Amino acid sequence: MRFTKFIPRLLATLSLGLVVAGAIASPAAPQNGAEYRTLERAQPTDSGNKVEVTEFFWYSCPHCYVLEPTLAEWVKKQGDKIDFKRVPINFRDTFIPQQKLYYALEAMGKAEDMQRKVFDAIHVERQALDTDATILDFVGKQGIDKQKFTATYNSFGTASKVKRALVLQEAYKIDGVPTIAIDGKYITSPSIVGTAMGGRQPEQVLATSTMQVMDALVAKAVAERAAKK
Repeated sequence: MRFTKFIPRLLATLSLGLVVAGAIASPAAPQNGAEYRTLERAQPTDSGNKVEVTEFFWYSCPHCYVLEPTLAEWVKKQGDKIDFKRVPINFRDTFIPQQKLYYALEAMGKAEDMQRKVFDAIHVERQALDTDATILDFVGKQGIDKQKFTATYNSFGTASKVKRALVLQEAYKIDGVPTIAIDGKYITSPSIVGTAMGGRQPEQVLATSTMQVMDALVAKAVAERAAKK
């Protein structure tokens, strides 16, 4: 009889514990090993006094496409607090043309203007921008100097950046995209956040939640930098 009376109290205690745990581990108050992970070896950054934020992405990735507008808006809101970079990944050799596409656009100062257009061409218009020929044909229709773009696309500088991207990809242990690195130390992504949230979540919810985690990680990086001064 006494044990029977104890059960409701035990269940109430356990429920309270779950609520408290949920309050502690959330996108707004992310925990290492849950909404983000810390690299075993921090990577060097070259962003000066700003917090470096790097997106590892792939143009043909549908999740990168969904995240793009939310991420772009988040970057604008950060202003001069961060130094935002993108790294196109390479899980196999067929990814290289799109890496060259991004780096050629970046070298010509067209990367940000064209980012959404490239995504839309692939995911809305269903263009297969995955070969040199299809990419050069696409760029030629965007009002960009095709001859200059072609030269940049095939340049030594672009080839060097493609190799550098693979080095970064391995250093940050990127195994999926989109993935965001904060200040060379912390890694998060809609996938990581979604796993921490439990169950399947709408992609826009995951995108918004990931921005919350990134807000917290940028603030954490700023505090850590200040503590070292």
